[in-house]
Amino acid sequence: MDSATGNLNYTVQSSPVVDPLSSTNHIHNWPIFSFPSRPALRITTEFDSESAIFFNKISCKILDSLAKFKLSFHNNSKGDVSEPQISFVSKHLSLHYDLEDHSALVKSSIDVGPRVKLTGVHDVKAQQGEVTMVANVADPGYTLQLSTALPPAGLPKATFKFPLGEVSLQEREEEEQVKNLLSVSGILKGQFLKGVCTAHYNDDELKLRYRYKDDEMSFLPTLSLPSNALSFAFKRRFGLSDKLSGGDALIQI
Repeated sequence: MDSATGNLNYTVQSSPVVDPLSSTNHIHNWPIFSFPSRPALRITTEFDSESAIFFNKISCKILDSLAKFKLSFHNNSKGDVSEPQISFVSKHLSLHYDLEDHSALVKSSIDVGPRVKLTGVHDVKAQQGEVTMVANVADPGYTLQLSTALPPAGLPKATFKFPLGEVSLQEREEEEQVKNLLSVSGILKGQFLKGVCTAHYNDDELKLRYRYKDDEMSFLPTLSLPSNALSFAFKRRFGLSDKLSGGDALIQI
């Protein structure tokens, strides 16, 4: 007490403040939403209303997701199963086995370098296959592809692909001639009047095709030379459930 003023002086000891976010407060932060991880086994089924057939597929990842095992088959409304096939698919090797035909198809691929890739396909039952080398010549979209059949039956097929199309050279057998000839084929594409114009040349025949498509209409005329045969297909949509379509109309010019 102060003798002059008669006032009392008190000293109050404040209690320590505990930080609720400090490390001493053992509270676990759980996520608000938790999404389940992808199941190891996936089953998908699609139904085709026109053929009344179910397309079924069962797949699962194995070897720590380095490969995938698949089982696919078709069945109708009566339960009859058709085209059963099992597959083992990985990055560089895949095996497809047909349970009805008892045939196996082996596919493999390997990167030889940063721009060269080798792929191979072998039919075990037919004892036939194909080896293909794909070289990325220039970016973007310029590649050179060489493919040969196994066992070899002539010169390899050469295909040069570019952004607007491709050109192929392949040996062709002529029944009337003893010598084999080189067959030239090619595809050229380009934009024209809000559509895509395609020129396809193969075995002395040229097909000019134009395709126009929007939200309401699609139109596809095709002109074959030198036969001068003109065919076209079209489709017109009037609503969600109303549409008019036609095709394969052939006109000889």
